[in-house]
Amino acid sequence: MRNLMIASSVFALTLAASSCSGGGGGGAASGSGKEAAATVNGNNITVEEVDRITSQRAGAQKGQLSPLELAAARLQVLEELIQQEVLYQRAQKDGITPTDQEITEFIQKGKQEGGLTEEEFDKQLKESGQTQDSFRADVRKKLAIQKLQDKLGATLKVQDREISDFFNSNPKQFVAEPGVGVSDIIVDPADNGMKNDVKGDVAAQQKINEIRTRLNSGTDFATVARVSSEDQSALQAGDLGFVRQADFGNLAQAGLPSDLGGKLMALKEGDLLGPIKDARGRFHIFKLTQKRTDSRQLTLDDPDVRKQISDYILNQRRSLLNEALLTRARDEAKIENFLASRTLENPNSFGVLRPVSSAPAASPNAGGSASPAAAASPAAAPKATSKK
Repeated sequence: MRNLMIASSVFALTLAASSCSGGGGGGAASGSGKEAAATVNGNNITVEEVDRITSQRAGAQKGQLSPLELAAARLQVLEELIQQEVLYQRAQKDGITPTDQEITEFIQKGKQEGGLTEEEFDKQLKESGQTQDSFRADVRKKLAIQKLQDKLGATLKVQDREISDFFNSNPKQFVAEPGVGVSDIIVDPADNGMKNDVKGDVAAQQKINEIRTRLNSGTDFATVARVSSEDQSALQAGDLGFVRQADFGNLAQAGLPSDLGGKLMALKEGDLLGPIKDARGRFHIFKLTQKRTDSRQLTLDDPDVRKQISDYILNQRRSLLNEALLTRARDEAKIENFLASRTLENPNSFGVLRPVSSAPAASPNAGGSASPAAAASPAAAPKATSKK
């Protein structure tokens, strides 16, 4: 099954989340899916929205969650939606909103990357319980927050002296070791709860073979990985990063063939390997994105070293600014969290605002796996990736 995954540098948007702004305050009639779980300056975040995202994240394990675990999951999802609404209202206050044309272009790009026809897109909207208008409203909200954070981050600068100081203070981080850069597409015959999931060995084998055929014909690996891979690495277009040759032994511990590292080292950059079946029964197709056969100390003159350090410092500062932005926006907002209040009032019944059992299941990454404030979180300290 093909799935639309509309990605941006800050948010991975899917067909899952509908707009959570509702207008009005206090909450709708008890027992309705439109009942307010919280309000932000009078705008409702509905129980239906919370339960849709909670159900998606729980996936096939939802029925195995205890009442306590389910209550905790709902509170976490609600907190993220509150943060999103707070930041969106701050963007509106600052006059930062995407144009209708920007929203249309963003959605069209997602359709193209997902390989979806208009009919398939409309079908998935219907299955997720949304309309064209509600989906556009959600895209508008997320793009507005992205613009707000980008505007704030654009003021940041890194001086050459800072880059040199970081490099000289962390020389061991800039040793280019032998190893490979790898991307991966995974098809899992098990029920993994993902929107594009196939079930059973026969269906999984057919899907991975079709993927290999598409790749052989020149289809972009990253695009296929984002759309078709049944693993969280799909969010990074299948990129697994750089694996040192010294760590090849760990591949077998992860259920992969013990000789996989050697086979990858024998490839040329850009070559494909697979399908390969791991110990869990999952199918993999690997792409070699980088290969290094020797070890040496990098310098600031090596390609990308300065950029890696600059990006690392900037990401740290963006994260700090985004946290400060969220804190300030929350301070200025009037927030009423009815779900949290009822939890305190009724601790033995977990403060139940009745779940909306009929809410459509959401697709992957609804609401994001991280809060909006953490969307530009700092990357790990830069590692040596020079190909020379």
